[in-house]
Amino acid sequence: MRAFRFLPAVALAVATAVIGLAAVVPASAATSRVDLNVLVVTDGNPWVEGIRQQLAAEGVPTTVIDLTSTSRATITAGFLADTLADGTPHGHFEGVVLPNDAPSQLSAAELSTLAGYEQGYQVRQVDAYVWPGTNTGLNAPSWSGSLDGTSATATASARADAFRYLNGPVPFEGTPGGNGSYGYLTTPLPDNPATGSHFEPYLTETVPGTTTQGTLAGVYTSGGRQQLVLTFAYNYYQQQYRLLAHGIVDWVTKGVHLGYWRNYFSAHIDDLFNANARWSQVGNCTPGEGDCVGSVPATTPIRMTPADVTATVAWQQQNNYTLDFLFNGGPSLDYAAANGGTDPLTTALLANKNSFWWLNHTYQHPFLGCVQNFTVIPWKCQTDSTGAIQYVDQATVNSQIQQNIQFGQANGLPFRPGELVAGEHSGTVMLPQQPNDNPNFLAALSQNNIQWLGVDASRETGQRQIASALGVPRHPINVFYNVSTQPDEVSEYNWLYTSKANGGSGNCEANPTTTTCITPLDLNTGWASYVLPMQEKITLGYVLSNDPRPFFMHQSNLTDDRLALQTLTGILSTYRGWFTPDTPVVNQTLTDAGSTLQQQTAWQQTLTAGTVSGYIQGGAVTVQGPAGTTVPVTVPAGTTVTGGAAFGSVYGGEQSGYLTLGAAPTGLTLTSAAFGTATSAGPTPSTGIALASYSIGSPHEVHRNGTAITVTDPYGTHVLPKLAGKPDEELHVGGTHHHPYQTPVAQTKK
Repeated sequence: MRAFRFLPAVALAVATAVIGLAAVVPASAATSRVDLNVLVVTDGNPWVEGIRQQLAAEGVPTTVIDLTSTSRATITAGFLADTLADGTPHGHFEGVVLPNDAPSQLSAAELSTLAGYEQGYQVRQVDAYVWPGTNTGLNAPSWSGSLDGTSATATASARADAFRYLNGPVPFEGTPGGNGSYGYLTTPLPDNPATGSHFEPYLTETVPGTTTQGTLAGVYTSGGRQQLVLTFAYNYYQQQYRLLAHGIVDWVTKGVHLGYWRNYFSAHIDDLFNANARWSQVGNCTPGEGDCVGSVPATTPIRMTPADVTATVAWQQQNNYTLDFLFNGGPSLDYAAANGGTDPLTTALLANKNSFWWLNHTYQHPFLGCVQNFTVIPWKCQTDSTGAIQYVDQATVNSQIQQNIQFGQANGLPFRPGELVAGEHSGTVMLPQQPNDNPNFLAALSQNNIQWLGVDASRETGQRQIASALGVPRHPINVFYNVSTQPDEVSEYNWLYTSKANGGSGNCEANPTTTTCITPLDLNTGWASYVLPMQEKITLGYVLSNDPRPFFMHQSNLTDDRLALQTLTGILSTYRGWFTPDTPVVNQTLTDAGSTLQQQTAWQQTLTAGTVSGYIQGGAVTVQGPAGTTVPVTVPAGTTVTGGAAFGSVYGGEQSGYLTLGAAPTGLTLTSAAFGTATSAGPTPSTGIALASYSIGSPHEVHRNGTAITVTDPYGTHVLPKLAGKPDEELHVGGTHHHPYQTPVAQTKK
């Protein structure tokens, strides 16, 4: 027999033994509808799980099929699409993510049905990690091995597409030859005009020992499908993936999805006007802080100088970045009283008060949780005769909050009275000593209408209601509060992270699941060679994870060697080397960070409840759900609120924002249609598509309908519009040639 097929030049081909569509192919962009939901098919490997985690982090709705589950859903035509009551073809997924191009756990029928769906609705697929081969448009690997410590490049094509937020460099973390990342460098196969096959490299790296640019990722277009193919292993936390993760999400959704993405970085400096105790290299402890055993000589407290204020102001101007200063007003007056009525540091800070943001950190920085008992190491909570924990009273807590507010107002500090971070994050749960919040602290929060309370992210990572306030977890940066010089920082780092045999505390041995033992660092070189790069890497890992939680260091880190400024410089310069200027770090106040967390939490609850949905039909996006619901949406540049102004704000070359739904569905207008355009596409090889395949005896009819050919088979009716500019192309039916726009044909198959 001869099946329906076009000559090679025709873009919309009806081919044999390609895909048997089990769903109605959309007739046009105007009638097909695609839900804003990504299908993730996972086998549990870290690469596909990394993509699933990124989708979740951005708040993108997903349907997950677990290939390891015996009760998993089967991918059928009905699972992927249906037809609405008014006859509109309805695709259930706007993108597909697979562990590789053809997971062995999926049957041939499932793969065939999935490919047909992608063709019909022009839905993209991500192949999370593949062995390069002809089935993905690639030659066999030119090289394979460790990619640790190497640097790849996002190509111009990638940066003109979903990876537009990158400057180009994509460094792989680790040291050369390490075991952190493994991959294959290869080259694309030549284009095949007959099938419209083309591979466009998106991530390249020089093949070792050659000058050839090998491919690590790219887009394979063939037979009306597009697949983003990656040829290296990765996990959610690795630096190279963090740089690419949003682009993968944006590519598979064509830049249209529910969800919101930013790279947040807010830096708090605690204890302004105050001093911090200094680490003792002799005693491996901090005198005066209750952790020294035996007789350890006192150390000199650390306090900023006016010169440090000048240097910090200059640094902010040079780096276009504003620090949030957490202030304790009491020590300012104490130092002045002890020095003839003046305090040069206070004078310098107040002279530059409008250069910084300010945040209430209590008046004298006391511990506001339980009453501490320092007769033992580590300290414990004081108890009464019944064993009940004794807490700091409400009057003390209230006084600490109010006196600092009065100090800030009297000195014109531009702070926000509804925010608070207690000294040492005290007042709330602090395990193992204090298992509950101080009830007196909670009462004082409500008494002072505190709305946002900073808490320690190393103790509690999520947001919770704490009396009148919502908690805002803060990430500690491991530049310690009790150091101002590189040698002291390295000394304390060695104590915390080396084994007892190597002179350390052994903490890393006692807690192997959370802490890794290291070889002792040189006191003079360890900061630059290890500690600083490690803090930059850890911090950037959070920054690139859509995580709005702030970071904190201390005023002690702004004096002497100014470790905080070194750390911040490294973080910002590295970030800005990776990302374009229209993708800046988002620096928020505690209020804004808390509000962002609140929005993220509310959206996750909405996703779980399944009360909001969205879809694309032609060039229109519709979002619907209960009135008053806030919904994050990301769309391409140029998108407008239907009948109104531009939507959202620009970030990373796209537009995004939060919609508040009304009684009627909310609409956005794209600059062009995104899905379901296969049958109305122009005759270019990249949009070629196999509409159906037939076997001997399968019933079908072919008719001319105006300027289009209509094919009817058991799966529905498929319209082949006249190919613009190609009036002489021919449709082969049986053994005879017929002009598709002259003769209606209905004949028995041979």
